[in-house]
Amino acid sequence: MSDYVIEMLNITKEFPGIKANDNITLQLRKGEIHALLGENGAGKSTLMSVLFGLYKAESGIIKKNGEPVEIRNPNDATALGIGMVHQHFKLVEVFTVLENIILGTEPNKMGFLRKAEARKKVSELSEKYGLHADPDAKIESITVGMQQRVEILKMLYRDNDILIFDEPTAVLTPQEIEELMEIMRGFTKEGKSILFITHKLAEIMAVADRCTVLRKGKYMGTVEVGQTTKEELSRLMVGRDVSFIADKTPASPGEVVLEVSGITVMSKLHKNNAVKSVSFNIKAGEIVCLAGIDGNGQTEFAHALTGLEKPVSGSIKLKGLDITYATVRQRSEAKLSHIPEDRHKHGLVLDYTLAENLVLQRYREPRFQNRGFIDFNAVHEYSDKLIEQYDIRSANGSYSVARSMSGGNQQKAIVAREIDKDPELLVAIQPTRGMDVGAIEYIHKQLVARRDAGSAVLLISLELDEVMNLSDRILVMYEGEIVGEFDPETVTIQELGLYMAGAARREVS
Repeated sequence: MSDYVIEMLNITKEFPGIKANDNITLQLRKGEIHALLGENGAGKSTLMSVLFGLYKAESGIIKKNGEPVEIRNPNDATALGIGMVHQHFKLVEVFTVLENIILGTEPNKMGFLRKAEARKKVSELSEKYGLHADPDAKIESITVGMQQRVEILKMLYRDNDILIFDEPTAVLTPQEIEELMEIMRGFTKEGKSILFITHKLAEIMAVADRCTVLRKGKYMGTVEVGQTTKEELSRLMVGRDVSFIADKTPASPGEVVLEVSGITVMSKLHKNNAVKSVSFNIKAGEIVCLAGIDGNGQTEFAHALTGLEKPVSGSIKLKGLDITYATVRQRSEAKLSHIPEDRHKHGLVLDYTLAENLVLQRYREPRFQNRGFIDFNAVHEYSDKLIEQYDIRSANGSYSVARSMSGGNQQKAIVAREIDKDPELLVAIQPTRGMDVGAIEYIHKQLVARRDAGSAVLLISLELDEVMNLSDRILVMYEGEIVGEFDPETVTIQELGLYMAGAARREVS
């Protein structure tokens, strides 16, 4: 009997113009949490997609319990007990939780669906693993954290014992991340084995037994987590030392750039307002962070600020110009830039090329025009410049289709486009979600550089380390209201947590 439940030996996977996996070997022991670490575009998701049958490798062998196996598609993987929670969930939004869990493996008798039997099994799994989800709720109406639980329940419903988690914490709150870690530990106690793709070194140190590191498609080594440090892992991943602290001088705020007065926004999920009479301002040359637990009105407020939703009441002024009911284009022309929370829904046109995405809001400018037609030579020249400046990695450069790029490189493209517009106000929502430590360090430097160049920056983040690291002022939002304003130099994470949970509040000037 092999020591390893899964072995991927000398796997090579190529796409046009790029070798995504170059002779990689990965070995998973029974009952362990094995982290897979690497930069954006290092080949982590590609390797796991080979294991799950979404891609066919050009060369290499996959073994289960020492025996070679052929995985031609996800059905083969499922039959071998391999399940995968994808970075971007594979759920049907108009179906219920129960319908999504049983999709493709519907229990039936003589052609008739036996939903009661499926409901009973899902209920038992939910109770056993603490993955409580309403089986009758539609996917479109539940939080991303709850959607992830549905994906996990899909794996468990199929009796998978090898579980692949691709960036599972990228969309979760700190509380949900801790819950997920406990769930993963519970799985391994039962003998299940976990492959865990992540960029977050703290999570690897907290939960993984071993860690395999990839860099630019190549295998860098496998280490015992208990015998290494975050610094050593980051050096192995990016090939250099990485600073975990943003290098910034004290802010020198100038004139008011953003003035928000009494903004109220309706909720789409319930009768109460999601945002309740919020007022504050941001000055040129400062980074103000709106912190809070996910689902407390930050998303709805950001949508009202950036033109994706209309507020019920209140006003928004950008350098004295009333933009409360302005269109997205008018806000863009008034020099408001927006790094959105959902890069697929609001950040990119996935079937456009990278170059087309990088000029989405600028193609009307004279520099990109030639007698009323888009000058694609100018567009590609501009795109090539941003690709090099922001280290955006893709198979075909400016000609790459956005959908084919890794999540982290899609995010880099959005950040590059929005920062390069030289905005008066930069609204950055989860700007480093799903990014590696090297990319996070770079984007933090860019946000600080925008501040120092005189932009007002509104950062909306669930990452408390990021909040404390980047902010000049912190505003905490709880149930749609601003419940406190803090100086990051004097407040503690514990104190912020009390306000974020609604256990304390103070008047905001």
